[in-house]
Amino acid sequence: MSFPHPAARDARADTHRRVPLTHPVLDSGGGDTSLAARSQRAVWHPCTRLRPDASANEPPLAIVRGEGPWLIDAGDKRYFDAISSWWVNLFGHANPAINAAIGEQLQTLEHVMLAGCTHAPAVELAERLTALTGGALGNAFYASDGASAVEIALKMSFHYWRNTGLTAKREFICLRHGYHGETVGALAVTDVEIFRDAYDPLTRRAHVVMSPDARQAARSESAADVATRALAELEALLRERAGQIAALIVEPLVQGAAGMAMYDPSYLEGARALCDRYRVHLIADEIAVGCGRTGTFFAWEQARGGDAVPAHAWPDFLCLSKGITGGYLPLSLVLSRPEIQRAFVADDIARSFLHSHSYTGNPLACRAALATLDLFESEDVLARNRERAQWLGTAMAGIAADPRVSHVRQRGMIWAADIDPQAAGANFAGRFHLAARERGVLARPIGHTLYVMPPYVFDAELANWLGEQLLDTLQAVLDPAEEARHAA
Repeated sequence: MSFPHPAARDARADTHRRVPLTHPVLDSGGGDTSLAARSQRAVWHPCTRLRPDASANEPPLAIVRGEGPWLIDAGDKRYFDAISSWWVNLFGHANPAINAAIGEQLQTLEHVMLAGCTHAPAVELAERLTALTGGALGNAFYASDGASAVEIALKMSFHYWRNTGLTAKREFICLRHGYHGETVGALAVTDVEIFRDAYDPLTRRAHVVMSPDARQAARSESAADVATRALAELEALLRERAGQIAALIVEPLVQGAAGMAMYDPSYLEGARALCDRYRVHLIADEIAVGCGRTGTFFAWEQARGGDAVPAHAWPDFLCLSKGITGGYLPLSLVLSRPEIQRAFVADDIARSFLHSHSYTGNPLACRAALATLDLFESEDVLARNRERAQWLGTAMAGIAADPRVSHVRQRGMIWAADIDPQAAGANFAGRFHLAARERGVLARPIGHTLYVMPPYVFDAELANWLGEQLLDTLQAVLDPAEEARHAA
């Protein structure tokens, strides 16, 4: 499936335009009744700085519909969704197959609590995900968002050790610059200061060990050498504290909020071996990197350099969210080893895992996830993504060749590069975001890291168009005079 760039726009798109709202729009002060202005007054937007001078606050981009990789605003301007709407969208906006599946589910069952009840979409989804691990992981525990999945895995690990008599094992290890969510439990294993520090008094701090981020390589080192050094630091901590440590949590292969930090797969195999040796759980946070983003459905499948992962080499817990529903509905889940659940089997209710969410295993979300898995199978997505990844790398060659760009890297459908901080100047990410919007691209750099993680619905022509727009954006942002000329 491919979608044309703006110059070759399908005229049928006009027929899908939303009917305007007919009820009156109330002006609650300020005079501007545009959707963006109303949103500023009524909605507290995430990850958005609020300035005392309201005029300095950039209004949000008001999107009224989506079509494939495109988002369309109220003025009918199209934006290529280069970041998959915060890494969630896999098969484009308004995907017909997922739309149809959700519509069909709406006719039978919209929701029922999963405590004491069940339904086919939740059962089938759990079965199919278990099969994708070769039966190594199962017992899907559902929630609604990534941070909740992380909290579930942390609590399960702690409670497992308590149920097995090892009550001292209540500490956790995370990687430097790792990100696992922003609820209090997830923040405890997050090492991104801007998210964590304000709430540090509320958290139970984890041990932080060296990241295997390949950008740390010395001149004579390979990415595998960096991974070896990181494993040595991990082992030193485990040797000292294994009796108190419940679990290590990692983002396999790519640390997203760290600036798409990528590392050698050997770290995963080494971490698994160390966790086995010292009796510590291993939690794989695949919330961002799962569902094909790294080239395999689960990033963990690359832990052995492409060889099949035997049952004993999978993590103890695997967290999924974001793309699992194709970017349609909030859903997260934790898969775990069978022995984890067995430790909670007892007549004593205190040994039970009494964690719940009202919308756990929502049928609509599970049905969207099943439709997503169907698309992976029917369209041979992983094989076709290998070709798309090549198109993406080729399209970004112009940016990669810029002398102000370093650490160009790619893992599957994620491409990233770092911009020289001196050349980037102040607020590079914000300036780039706005300049890219002017050129029809929705992009959101992380600090000085420019990255793209697009939906799996583009062809070589559209990839080249994207690369051209991003290169033009970068040159304009790094040359203020050029940016000013473009704005004029």
